[in-house]
Amino acid sequence: MSLLSIQNLSVSIGQYAVLHDVSLKVPQGGVFVLLGRNGAGKTTTLRAIMGLWQPSPGSIRFDGEDITSLHTSDIAKRGIAYVPENMGIFGGLTVAENMVLATANGTYDPQRLDWVYGLLPALKTFWDKPAGALSGGQKQMLSVARAIIEPRKLILVDEPTKGLAPSIIDAMAEGFREISAETTILLVEQNFAFARSLGRDMGVIEDGQIVHTGTMEAFAADAALQDRLLSLSAEGAA
Repeated sequence: MSLLSIQNLSVSIGQYAVLHDVSLKVPQGGVFVLLGRNGAGKTTTLRAIMGLWQPSPGSIRFDGEDITSLHTSDIAKRGIAYVPENMGIFGGLTVAENMVLATANGTYDPQRLDWVYGLLPALKTFWDKPAGALSGGQKQMLSVARAIIEPRKLILVDEPTKGLAPSIIDAMAEGFREISAETTILLVEQNFAFARSLGRDMGVIEDGQIVHTGTMEAFAADAALQDRLLSLSAEGAA
């Protein structure tokens, strides 16, 4: 069963056509990885799902409902969270205040917060610090924590490992594995080793079009296909 279904989606930004007739199905559960070179249309796809770019034409269905024309706030209320590449945190507020703003009613469940601490233990140590003073890895943890402080049906995550140290990436991978046990994740990622370790299903976007979909296991085993679509091989990928 598809949790998210994108049909014939096209998006133009100004005079530039960025997505061309994109169709994609994201199954319920696990991690779906969207791969592609820089500028291929990965971020635009996530932003279109969140209602930040309006498709013309095309449709987006989530959990059986057409959400194509909904405002971003209404899409979020249906259980979709977005972790953007720029992290989307409020630097002038504390970590605690950032977390409160991520909730629907201005309060969080203490048991849920304990669960988040278990996934991202460092969060507790900088709880009262200004978010703008955090390191890049800490900011990324906060951005993910904001997305999961309340139960979600789908989390869109854009380039979470960009610029992070290997130890932080490893900790993030463990957290994402546990999150994906309760929440579907649509992950955009350039780090193929990280993507391969998490993904169950995958797709490749090139020049604004989906050019391949399948299982991550099959894609990771096909070095020739990786080289053709991404100019990398599993052995040499970062």
